[in-house]
Amino acid sequence: MSGLLRICTAGSVDDGKSTLIGRMLHDSQAVYDDQVHAVRAASANRGVGPIDFSLFTDGLKAEREQGITIDVAYRYFATARRTFILADTPGHEQYTRNMATGASTADVAILLVDAQHGLRVQSKRHARIARLLGIEDFVVAVNKMDLVDFSRDVYEEIRDDFEELLKGARCHAIPLSALHGDNVITRSAKTPWFDGLPLLAYLETVDVTRDLPAQPFRLPVQLVLRPNDGFRGYAGQIASGVVRVGDRLTVWPSGRSARVSRIATYDGDLDMAFAPMSVTLTLDEELDVSRGDVLAHDAPDVGSRFEADLVWMDERPLDPNRVYLLKHTTRTVTAEVGHGLVLNQIGTVTVSTARPLVFDPYRQNRTTGSFVLIDPSSCFTAGAGMMTRPISEPSVHAADRPANAAERLARLARHAGSDEQAIRAVAQALEEMLT
Repeated sequence: MSGLLRICTAGSVDDGKSTLIGRMLHDSQAVYDDQVHAVRAASANRGVGPIDFSLFTDGLKAEREQGITIDVAYRYFATARRTFILADTPGHEQYTRNMATGASTADVAILLVDAQHGLRVQSKRHARIARLLGIEDFVVAVNKMDLVDFSRDVYEEIRDDFEELLKGARCHAIPLSALHGDNVITRSAKTPWFDGLPLLAYLETVDVTRDLPAQPFRLPVQLVLRPNDGFRGYAGQIASGVVRVGDRLTVWPSGRSARVSRIATYDGDLDMAFAPMSVTLTLDEELDVSRGDVLAHDAPDVGSRFEADLVWMDERPLDPNRVYLLKHTTRTVTAEVGHGLVLNQIGTVTVSTARPLVFDPYRQNRTTGSFVLIDPSSCFTAGAGMMTRPISEPSVHAADRPANAAERLARLARHAGSDEQAIRAVAQALEEMLT
């Protein structure tokens, strides 16, 4: 069992996410006295009773004024048994992109649902995003049970609905009242029919390790180091797996291979390195390796067309006729997407890139299986994607098919006489495409 657990909250607006997290922080004594005094004073000013637990996480002025969560609020706390990083994410549909950000690194998702209303559209959307992002362990927190007289039937109906929605995941349903603290830190006498663990006890003991085969070695090259004529090293952060001196690695997408002669670090050479260490590898043969290439043991997927699940985060809809920048590990390329999406929509899309990418399916490797789309005109992160599978290239010869926009831009850059000419040519072509 890992000593660090990353958690995110999810669910529809007004289901009580911030109140639940505030109650857990307060009752586990994970907040300072001055924070408690400040929240008590703010609660009195708002006339909401002795203490408004949501104020421990809703820190923005607009959040406190509207009584909603807008941005992701991160909290760090620890008990005697575990350390936690907690992301309290928004419930409003317009802030779904913020929820996706908070869930992207989580091990466990706490899905809240108001016992009075059951599953709502946003509850289902958040559950789907969490599953797409690879979360396997869920707490189904059936909140506001005090408002339905702690009805067992209501709890079991909501629990069953969530288990149907989250098939294949591990679900721990808890009937609770965030406002009154029932089943948050300790068991509540008001739910004698519930024999499961309360929230904090579950989070302290849940095992999020997976019985998966060891991930193959992947090192996206960030920098080629040439401090002198006698040293040529390939620096980057290991995305997965283990590497040892003497291992034979293949450079993708070229497919050429060589053996590791040194594993150099700031603190000296190593015989072995593993994820997520940052290292510099030297090889026993001179190979053409550059930023964006990947050093690997087993063969990853390599291609310029793939299928992905995409969460769209830009108010400007995804336009299949536009060219976007796609950032994947250490490589940035131009790309086009097969069909449109609108803000907060999730869809399965086909992505075509100007240059081949080296990747694994997201469910096998979060680092090499994820990417972001960037609007080149605003530099805004417009979408977050999770690769699912490569798509075979059509058999038509490249010279016999019309070039897509991404390929046209790549051709302009290749044929330019200098970097400055390439930048001007691509900028002019982008301007023509976007107008």
